[in-house]
Amino acid sequence: MEQNSSGKLKEGGKWYVVQTLSGHENRIRDSIQKQIDSGIAPDVFEVMIPVEKISEVRQGKKITSMRKFFPGYILVRMNLLVDPKTRMLDEKAWYFIREIQGVIGFLGSGVQPIPLSDREVEDLMRQVNDTEDKVTPRIQYEVGENVKIKDGAFENFEGAIQEIDHGRGKIKLLVSIFGRSTPVELEFWQVERE
Repeated sequence: MEQNSSGKLKEGGKWYVVQTLSGHENRIRDSIQKQIDSGIAPDVFEVMIPVEKISEVRQGKKITSMRKFFPGYILVRMNLLVDPKTRMLDEKAWYFIREIQGVIGFLGSGVQPIPLSDREVEDLMRQVNDTEDKVTPRIQYEVGENVKIKDGAFENFEGAIQEIDHGRGKIKLLVSIFGRSTPVELEFWQVERE
C-alpha cells in the first residue's frame, strides 16, 4: 500500500478485499493496474497484493521468493458507494471489478461489499512495511523443538532449539558433542525438522 511523504494513506476511496481464483492474483492485479494507468477504471485508484520475502534452501542454494499474506485475495482502493448513508453501490465501479476474469467477488455481507476499517488498513500497512526489508524463513521453528543440522561443521547432528533470533535469521541449538551439550548458532536454512 502506498503512503504519502507524511506516512498517511493516500486520499480517496476505501480499501476493499476482492476474492480471486487462487494463483490468478497477479494477473488480475496487473489487469486492473493497466486500466487504472490508462484512465479507463471508474473510481478505482489503487490495487495491491500484500507480500513478504521468504527464504528457503532448494538443492543446496539459498533462494529468496515472495509469499502472499492472503492467497486468493487482492486489495483494491476505490469509490464503490454512490451514497455512504444509503450504502447504494456505484454499479459501474462494482461491475468493473466483478467482470474481470478470475474475480469471484467482494468480501462483505451478502452482495454488499464492506470496506476495511481505517484501523485494519493501518495494521496491514504496518505489517507490509515491517516485512518489506526483512526476509522471513519459509519454515517457522519453535523453542524446544528438535532439529537436524543439514549444513556446516555440525552436519547431521541433532539439537534442541534454545533461542530464535528472527531479526538476524539465526537460531541457537544445544547439540550433544562427545556427551556434552554445546550451544551452536546457525542460520534458519542450515537446519531442518527431524
